[in-house]
Amino acid sequence: MLVSLAGLIGACCRVTWLLWLYLVVMSLLIVLGIVFTIFAFAVTNKGAGQALSERGYKEYRLGDYSDWLQKRVTDRKNWNKINSCLADSKVCTDFHDKYLNTSLTEFYQAHLSAIQSGCCKPSDDCQFQYVGPTNWTRGDGAPANPDCNLWDNNLKTLCFKCQSRKAGFIDNLKSSWKKVAVVNIVFLIFLIVVYSVGCCAFRNNIRDKLDPSFSSS
Repeated sequence: MLVSLAGLIGACCRVTWLLWLYLVVMSLLIVLGIVFTIFAFAVTNKGAGQALSERGYKEYRLGDYSDWLQKRVTDRKNWNKINSCLADSKVCTDFHDKYLNTSLTEFYQAHLSAIQSGCCKPSDDCQFQYVGPTNWTRGDGAPANPDCNLWDNNLKTLCFKCQSRKAGFIDNLKSSWKKVAVVNIVFLIFLIVVYSVGCCAFRNNIRDKLDPSFSSS
């Protein structure tokens, strides 16, 4: 707002130095916007949920996503805050209530969010037997996925310690960042148009100072 006010005063009152300041700051904002947009697309370009045969939901693996996002999310200080928010959201409690009376076939066709898939149910490769949406019976085998050993039917535990929980959060974060990046592109186009208008006003101010007869005419 301050930058826009400086540009407006500079254009209306023909204050050249204010227009100059406005153009410099605007150019920096445009450059920063472009850098952020490129960065946002770069860190969200890698990784996606894995589609499963005859399943309406996808599964998520932490290693599939960009190293930058993984480092930020797996940082203990960051994750403690994220984990607290996920717990307060009661996403798995709502998940349990919604699919409580759902049959196995219906459950497999359910369209789960990344958070629900990562937090509230065991991975499909664990080969657990379905009893309820948050109640699964372990098989006799030894699954290769370490998340399988972390699963607990307790509604306060489930897969909250699993890597898939972090992966589901990253996938949700990735989708949000992509939306922000698209909005940022529209904002950048607007800034460039406004910047062009400011350049015209600056050029007119300089021309008027060099040739006062032009402005009087």
